Amino acid sequence: MSTPDHHPILQFDPLSSAVDPTFWHALSRNKIEVYRLDDAARAITGYYAPYHAASGHQQRGAVSQLVVGAARLAVTAQSFDSEDDSNSRKGMNGGGGVVAPGVLYNTNTIEEFKKLDKSAVFAQVADRIWESITSGAAVADPTLLTRFILLTFADLKKYKFWYWFGFPALLPFAPVRVRAVRPVREVWSARQVEALRTGVRGVGPFFLVKVASADDDDTLSVRGLGEWDEVVRHDESGDGGVTVGFVDPSGQPAHPGWPLRNFLILLQTRWKVDAVRVVCYRETLSSTTTTPTSIVLDLTLPTPSTTPTTTPKCVGWEKNSMAKLSPRSADLGPLMDPRQLADTAVDLNLKLMRWRIVPTLQLEKIATTKCLLVGSGTLGCHVARTLLAWGVRHITFIDNGTVSFSNPVRQPLFTFDDCLHGGRPKAQAAADALKRIFPGVHATGINLAIPMPGHYVPSARDATTSAVERLTALVEMHDAVFLLTDSRESRWLPTLLGKSLGKIVINSALGFDTFLVMRHGMRQCASSASSSSHPTPTPSEPATTTTTTTTRTTPPPPALGCYFCNDVVAPADSLSDRTLDQQCTVTRPGLSSLASATAVELLISILNHPLGPNAAPPPPTPTPPHPSDPTPTPLGLVPHQIRGFLTHYTHLLVTGHAYDKCTACSPTVLELYAAHGAAFVLDAIEDPTYLERVTGLKQMQMATEHLDLEWDVEDE
Repeated sequence: MSTPDHHPILQFDPLSSAVDPTFWHALSRNKIEVYRLDDAARAITGYYAPYHAASGHQQRGAVSQLVVGAARLAVTAQSFDSEDDSNSRKGMNGGGGVVAPGVLYNTNTIEEFKKLDKSAVFAQVADRIWESITSGAAVADPTLLTRFILLTFADLKKYKFWYWFGFPALLPFAPVRVRAVRPVREVWSARQVEALRTGVRGVGPFFLVKVASADDDDTLSVRGLGEWDEVVRHDESGDGGVTVGFVDPSGQPAHPGWPLRNFLILLQTRWKVDAVRVVCYRETLSSTTTTPTSIVLDLTLPTPSTTPTTTPKCVGWEKNSMAKLSPRSADLGPLMDPRQLADTAVDLNLKLMRWRIVPTLQLEKIATTKCLLVGSGTLGCHVARTLLAWGVRHITFIDNGTVSFSNPVRQPLFTFDDCLHGGRPKAQAAADALKRIFPGVHATGINLAIPMPGHYVPSARDATTSAVERLTALVEMHDAVFLLTDSRESRWLPTLLGKSLGKIVINSALGFDTFLVMRHGMRQCASSASSSSHPTPTPSEPATTTTTTTTRTTPPPPALGCYFCNDVVAPADSLSDRTLDQQCTVTRPGLSSLASATAVELLISILNHPLGPNAAPPPPTPTPPHPSDPTPTPLGLVPHQIRGFLTHYTHLLVTGHAYDKCTACSPTVLELYAAHGAAFVLDAIEDPTYLERVTGLKQMQMATEHLDLEWDVEDE
């Protein structure tokens, strides 16, 4: 068919991008947790909607909550979703918007973003569009005609993003001419327009229109592209042409939107159409609207005699705000809530560990671990800061002291102001300091005196019972307990409770230039318990020596000991009648941070080990392990005890087994506590010799004192 030169060439309204801030948040999350260093192409989806007559912009709600101008393609956090429901297959979302498939190329550096071969990327997508046209795939899924490209680079430290959209459109074989442009109301009746409006919602972004007669209100129907043969064969529009339509994001009175370009190529290539009527569907307020904005174009298409064997030329890179072919940028840092920024940024270093160094690092498990810190002094402050750096978000302090003027220089959670007016309670001051450092942490301070053996006050029996019950509840609601107090006896009850309740217990203690960090052994189940079982004595009676032996084919490994398993005496009052240097923890200032960091790292290693707290310590070796030696897990060994010596800057790994007469974790003590609860604890506090009697330590001491030794002396 000839093309009259006096007919104007069809002009198109280009698509523009509309990026919802949620898209950048989702991209950041995926980059850190999913993509990491993988810069392979990723499938995403975009959305555009018909131009809305009511307010002069695209229909809101069908795409996103963006207030966008005409001819916009939007991406949101949902652009990364891959759900394929029936609406998506039709190319329409629940609100009437069009779903457009896209491909994301996210680079690792700004240099890679700048050097990316954009022409090659663009050509790849153009080839896919052309292939869907020639193969007929675009007939079954018309959304393939609306493919787009998005190139990005995300600076996750500053929350600044560089991006460039491409909307590939195949160039026509010759200019498309416009014979006529009319409002839809001049072509069809109001009832036919309403039938069009209803039909589009159920079909998709590109469709066929079947009209039997312009005067018959009941004969307009909207069909899918797959019904081409039936619709065209029975077309009775009377103008000798075919009527098609598309969801038009443009609001221009005479220029259709960008998606029509590839649709026209489909019509030319697959069906050799040389004249067509196109309905540019634009939304109206309601069925009663008398001024619909949809327009009807009568077009003449230059149809090639033969289908090209190669992809036609293609255009479609988006211009920036200066109308130049160049990327855009978005700086979200100044717009974000500082708390939200902190919540995202504080764990960035941890998540980067999973990119190359420790891909299996269980950060989610670490973040949800609830830690109880018994002691809020030098060790407690340093442990809390290191836990926070590891992403732990639930930290509870226990202490009954107040902040003194000597504390702030050694205990980093306190300041000079905390010392004024008699000093703030340490536990609460420490919790408040953590919240100032990172508001997203759940930090609590509990002012509580730990009941201790050898510290019996007859008038405070009820208060002691209450303290035991409260400490028991606190240990029960946490996953890991750190023992960080400055006396031995204050660690006894938390040790007993941790072992009884099956909690991870990490103990840290300081000397002048040495430190100890250890994990307490877990309570063994019946199948792996010791072959010796102890009867349950009453709280006031010593343990008997009767044992029951059982036969075992595969003995379990020895249980690991606790802080008290090496003692041959019960914990007693070590605080009274002490000189000033004995009242304070006299230690080299750098030792506390070393011990605290080691204690937290031990916990993290436990949490990331396949066996958790039941992980076996490394076997003894004749020489200390070398840093280059392989380890069973990416985070290294999970020792039982680490003893540090600052004088020689060395560490010694020690394994100590559980002691069956231990005053804190032996089966006898655990059984007594299970049977009598707080009453057993009160007996241990009131009577300094009670624990030695019920565990058998007293009898062993007496037997040792009365032991007769015979010496065999040979004459020289």
